[in-house]
Amino acid sequence: MNDKTRTSESGARVLRVMKALKGHTLNGLSNGELAKALGETPATINRCINTLIAEGLASQLDTGRFAPGMQLLQIAQATANELDSAQARIREINQRMLAGAGK
Repeated sequence: MNDKTRTSESGARVLRVMKALKGHTLNGLSNGELAKALGETPATINRCINTLIAEGLASQLDTGRFAPGMQLLQIAQATANELDSAQARIREINQRMLAGAGK
């Protein structure tokens, strides 16, 4: 690791768990599935998932499995909304440009 770039390994571990939840909103993943996928112990996954749950970035489903939390879904939705708005603005500019091209 470069001395100028200091990172938190425990923070990185938590973020890897969060990324592993991608695509598992409805059915979630078990602690064991997360541990196996990430090469971590179930105890480590438990600490990471508890951190994510405390911050609203993960949730525990009724089945006991873990899924992205409401805060994480809201971040994703806000980003999607922002990109949709930007695409609409680009389409509007392109339409104006094309309409003015014949003049």
